This record gives sequence, structure tokens and C-alpha cells, in this order.
Amino acid sequence: MSHRNARLTVHGRRLLVERVRSGRPVAHVAAEMGVSRPTAHKWVRRWRAEGEAGLADRSSRPRTTPHRTGAETEARVCELRQSRKLGPARIGPILGLPPSTVHRILTRHGLHRLAWLDRPTGRPVRRYERSRPGEMVHVDIKKLGNIHKVTDRRHAMDNKQATTTVRKRGKPVIGYSYLHSAVDDHSRLAYSEVLADERKETAAAFRQRAHAFFTRHGITVERVLTDNGPCYRSGLFTQTLTAAGIAHKRIRPYRPQTNGKVERFNRTLLDEWAYLRPYTTNTEHTQALTDFLHTYNHHRCHTALNGQPPINRVNNAAGQYT
Repeated sequence: MSHRNARLTVHGRRLLVERVRSGRPVAHVAAEMGVSRPTAHKWVRRWRAEGEAGLADRSSRPRTTPHRTGAETEARVCELRQSRKLGPARIGPILGLPPSTVHRILTRHGLHRLAWLDRPTGRPVRRYERSRPGEMVHVDIKKLGNIHKVTDRRHAMDNKQATTTVRKRGKPVIGYSYLHSAVDDHSRLAYSEVLADERKETAAAFRQRAHAFFTRHGITVERVLTDNGPCYRSGLFTQTLTAAGIAHKRIRPYRPQTNGKVERFNRTLLDEWAYLRPYTTNTEHTQALTDFLHTYNHHRCHTALNGQPPINRVNNAAGQYT
């Protein structure tokens, strides 16, 4: 494998072979390029045997590992990890293995990070991403309690605490708001509205406005993925999608991971908008959503997009598919 001080890269090996093919002695070419004659002969020999593919880097992994942990022991390590969520320091004493060996086994099987496992089942999370914008749009609803005016600074740390305090003092929250959101699977471009309910008519109307939003950004929606809420099971919601030539997909019951793009967006909304600071009124809270959405779509760095905002991926895809 190449390293940062390597004399020959793939390009250098190709140049070495071309000079040898021109009729020059291997020893002279090796001296010019600062490598030994055996090394030069090695690359020429590989090129003659395999062609251009022989000049590529190869893995330094050995062909056989006689002292590797047995398959049954590895299976037992994986079983303890997935069923009991134990780490190397606890699995090691149970099986009589060094923790370092347990960690290598978990890494080999992709189980060394608990965040990569589905907590209830212990199975590795299968992450997916559609290949182009509009191929799949995730839609969901988040229920939020309406905000009371905060007048006591002791209870104004955040909206969660303020709401809890009001309940304890015998003043229940007056109603709820429903945050309807749509997130494009490929680009993560998002659209949200705070609405009064989650009825089928409201969900269908939101879907149409979200469709118009994605259309303005040059995205043609092909599929919509929702959970199994009553408004999404209604004939009205499906009919509006069918009329627009959009396929309606629903997740398996009790599998919110499938709709994970919008579920993660809901969590971001709670952290960076809903409970970011104390809001004095529900109107102020709703108006702040517009500013957040602009920041999220146009400026906020997204780890799944290599640190770029969603709008950049939309623009890149537009140039790719035009």
C-alpha cells in the first residue's frame, strides 16, 4: 500500500513501465526514479502479468491467519453484544478473551459502535439514501404543546420547563399544535408548517404545498413515505398523491427507523427551534420556524452531506441530471 513517503504512486509506476518499454535498462530507470532495481523489476513483472490492473495498490492483509479466533467464539461475542449490549471489557471476562481481541472481533463484524445498532433488536442499522432528489420524500407529524406567555424568569429556562411548571401549578396547556414536515431523502431539503390538527384534509393540503415547495427547487417528487397514522391511511391522502402521479409508501408498523430522515429532522427541530429558547407567545414560536428552515436548508452544515447544506446537494444534482 502507498504511504505519504512512497517513491512510486500508481502514476509513477506507469511512468516506470513506459520508460522500460521504450528500451531503456531497468537499472537506469530505477536510479532515475529513486527506487531499487528489485522494486522496478517487481512492477514491470506485475504489469506484464496483469496489465494496467497490476500497477494498482494491493491490500497488505495476509492470505491466511492461523491464530485467528474461532468462528464459534466470534459468534458468541456477537451474540452477547447484540442481546445484552455489552462492551469488550465485559464480554472479555465472560469468554476468557482479552478486551482488545473482543474489540477486533466486534470491529470485524461492524458491531463496535452501539450507535450503529437498533437498540431493541441489536441488529446493525441498515442506512440507505436514494440516488436523486425527489425519488423519495419522507413526511411526518410532530405534536407540540401550545406555548403560554412566560412571565417568571425562574421558569423561563426553556419551553419544556415552562410547560411543566404551568402544569404543576394547576394550569394545563391549552391545546396542541401539529408540526407537519416533509424531507427529501437524497438532499435533506426540508419543508415544515405548524398547523392546527392532523386530520386527513389538513395532511392532504400540506402535502400539496410541500409538493409546490419542492417543485420550485426543481425537484420532481416520485414517492412519498409516511407512517401508518390515520390521516395517511385515508383515501383522501392517497388520492391526492395518485392524482399528482406520486406513489404512496408506508412503513412497516412500529418501524420508525424506515422513516428515519424525517424522524431525525424532527429531533433537530426540537433542539434547534422548538426548545432553543423561551418564546413568549405561540405566534412568535411559529414565526421563528421560517428563519430556522432557511438556515437549515441554505446554511446549516449536514454531516450526511459532507458538511454541506441541503441546497448545495440539490444544485449539484440539478447539474448532474440536466
